Amino acid sequence: MRLDPAGLATCGPGTVPTGSQALALGLKLDLNAASESELALLPGVGRDLAKRLVSAREAQGRFVSWENVDAVPGVGAAKLETLRAATVLDPAAANGSVW
Repeated sequence: MRLDPAGLATCGPGTVPTGSQALALGLKLDLNAASESELALLPGVGRDLAKRLVSAREAQGRFVSWENVDAVPGVGAAKLETLRAATVLDPAAANGSVW
């Protein structure tokens, strides 16, 4: 067993956690890689907004700024704050995330 830089104990290469596992561990999801069903698990997001987020991502490419995310119909200020708290746009920016 060893500790990684984030302080998590690891016993080998392991596997990348699913969206629900990552959320349970307090990790942030990569908004540019998360599936519709994973995004729907976020508080206040639900299936409809998750679908719009994935559709927008597929149509325009990766979200490169939070303004891109805010432009998705149905996001608004409150949902944007929820998304900023639970997701990242750049997986390298996720402090301690394994995503």
